[in-house]
Amino acid sequence: MRIALVEPYFTGSHAAWATEYARRSGHHVDLLTLPGRNWKWRMHGGAVSLAAQFLALPQTPDLILATDMLDLATFLALTRQRSAGCPVAVYFHENQLTYPWSPGDPDPGKDRDLHYAFINYTTALAADAVLFNSAYHRSAFLDALPGFLGRFPDAVERGTVAAIAAKSRVLPLGLDLKKLDSFRPAVAEAAGEAPLVIWNHRWEYDKDPETFFYALFELADQGIDFRLAVLGESFGRVPPIFKTARERLADRVVQWGYLKGFGDYARWLWRGDVLPVTSRQEFFGASVVQAMYCGCTPLLPDRLSYPEHLPEPRSTWLYEEGTTYRERLRSLLVAGRKAAASVEQTVTRYDWGTLAPVYDELLASLAGKGDRDLRFPPLTPRSEV
Repeated sequence: MRIALVEPYFTGSHAAWATEYARRSGHHVDLLTLPGRNWKWRMHGGAVSLAAQFLALPQTPDLILATDMLDLATFLALTRQRSAGCPVAVYFHENQLTYPWSPGDPDPGKDRDLHYAFINYTTALAADAVLFNSAYHRSAFLDALPGFLGRFPDAVERGTVAAIAAKSRVLPLGLDLKKLDSFRPAVAEAAGEAPLVIWNHRWEYDKDPETFFYALFELADQGIDFRLAVLGESFGRVPPIFKTARERLADRVVQWGYLKGFGDYARWLWRGDVLPVTSRQEFFGASVVQAMYCGCTPLLPDRLSYPEHLPEPRSTWLYEEGTTYRERLRSLLVAGRKAAASVEQTVTRYDWGTLAPVYDELLASLAGKGDRDLRFPPLTPRSEV
């Protein structure tokens, strides 16, 4: 079976997901991509360029697999001479209905943010199948749609929400976790080392670095022993707290900044002990899953997608909103290195060795070529408002 995987924002986790699935799939996967920059323009204009790439394919695919950054309705209109009748699935890495906007972005104040959410909405409508990377993401998107549509004056087609829900499924993000095994140290670090705290997320406001670092400031002032490795990538404007943290925690920092080499990144994860997470937004959490796989003890908020990654009793690794975060973090650091039970085995299910066959079967079924018919019901009739 041939699949055209259409990704307008080909960078970072989006690029890794696309290339790794193409490599591990039993199907033939053609990657149609654009460089991962200027995300707003990609959502507006990417469909035009990618339609041209699609029309240039030597063979019409059996299925189109697009991502949420594509204006799918426009793409299908521009390719209708070849895409008509071709099943279409869309994979939502993120969505613009519930993704928090940067405080420095002028678009929300001018109501221009609604357009990107509307593209996500029409993309979901145009697809035959809507795939989300977590159960939380699916629920958040579907729960947000009625209020979003209610912001428009009339003919808002509320029945489309049920139609999208009926053709939606959860399909977790595939990750090359086994690749991390190559960098696992043969010998554990010497006893007596202070616990190593890991930050391996983007340096952006939605990861709430203020809560993360202010807790460490307080614990450092209390004399709690720990080391700190700040990994992850920064884009454009970096929250000022990072500069403050590097200065205030200078004597505890053992690594600061993005590591281009995957091996260097993986080695730090294997060395890590505690992974405190404070994010306000997370639809899946690839960096968290990677750190958990490498044996870091997670301390996760009891919200977003995080509970889905944990075994029972989940409360062992979850904290409630409020002051319990600092208290739980302090307890982990005082207890010493590798304080909590390992949860690395619980996330192995996200490795492509497990998930690639799941993707293959689902997509083949959507195309009518699988062992089971998983094709989703058509759009419900127009509802009157």
